[in-house]
Amino acid sequence: MITHGKNIKIFTANSNRKLAESIAKIIGVPLGKSEVGNFSDGEIFVNIGETVRGSDVFVVQSTCNPVNQHIMELLIMIDAFKRASAGRITAVIPYFGYARQDRKAKARDPISAKLVADIIATAGADRVLTMDLHAPQIQGFFNVPVDHLPGVPILGRYYSTKFENEKDDIIVVSPDLGSVTRARNFAARLDAPLAIIDKRRPKANVAEVMNIIGDVKDKKVILVDDMIDTAGTITSGAKALVERGAKEVYACCTHGVLSGPAIERIKDSPIKELVILDTIPLPEEKAIDKIKVLSVAPIFAEAIERIYEDLPVSTLFV
Repeated sequence: MITHGKNIKIFTANSNRKLAESIAKIIGVPLGKSEVGNFSDGEIFVNIGETVRGSDVFVVQSTCNPVNQHIMELLIMIDAFKRASAGRITAVIPYFGYARQDRKAKARDPISAKLVADIIATAGADRVLTMDLHAPQIQGFFNVPVDHLPGVPILGRYYSTKFENEKDDIIVVSPDLGSVTRARNFAARLDAPLAIIDKRRPKANVAEVMNIIGDVKDKKVILVDDMIDTAGTITSGAKALVERGAKEVYACCTHGVLSGPAIERIKDSPIKELVILDTIPLPEEKAIDKIKVLSVAPIFAEAIERIYEDLPVSTLFV
């Protein structure tokens, strides 16, 4: 129970209201009164229905599809709180859009992740709370403090329970070389061996499996990634693992973007179960039997309480 100092207030726009409500309920405060909508010409309006003067304000908003709409909602809400004399404003961004545009992959590429980070700080955010950035160095793109929560502890606990009596049959697989560190941390939690899929990506959203480093024969495989977008990487990896003798294939990720052909690909794949976190809301039309959703509300609620109390957030990383 929070007992000291200025009020804590939690608000949300339109991207993930259910998650914001769950976070507020765990903390034990009502969700702040606000309205975020559009004028007839598409411009966004924000009405804050209660005083925030001197308050510690947390704005929960994933910048998921439609990305630009949700980013602008976040920016305008932050500006509204800043102009209403909020004591401190924390942008709680469970899923940070544009994170994949974090470097110049070819000549004349923008670094959009840095641009969005600058805009959020300019709007008036005093700090950012997020989860599993596509590239951890994006924390350095912000000119305000960033608390970067991992999704692996939540996923790890789920699979530790699920395969409690089958630990010798499990192997964790990284779907590409870029996810090896995440997969290694996940494997350590399960005390399981690690395998790696070596693939090349000839163009955006197209992946070709080249080789598998490690022995997956007769094993229950868990593919681990930070996000699944069109599901090309994860489903082609699952097929390759089955072809090389894997007994069962499971997959998990923090951010279930699941755009384009993702759902059909998952349906048609050998993946028995896909576990995602609710950093991005899963629409009803995409809620198939193969997909299980775990909530990040408890870890975000604890992080928000720790930020409010000026306590370390790093204890949540274990």
